[in-house]
Amino acid sequence: MDSKNKTGWPDSNLINTSENYEVEYWANKFGVRPERLKTAVRAVGNSAAAVAKFLNNK
Repeated sequence: MDSKNKTGWPDSNLINTSENYEVEYWANKFGVRPERLKTAVRAVGNSAAAVAKFLNNK
């Protein structure tokens, strides 16, 4: 599990859907609902780049 006290690489490249604050952050960043974000993570994994690409293609 990642530390809320440490920010930056590598956590900034991965989406942890087990942490509500991360789900909210990434959902807002990508402009999608949290459920859509979780669907994307299930489809392509937790890489923020892969999720962004997935969301932009849908």
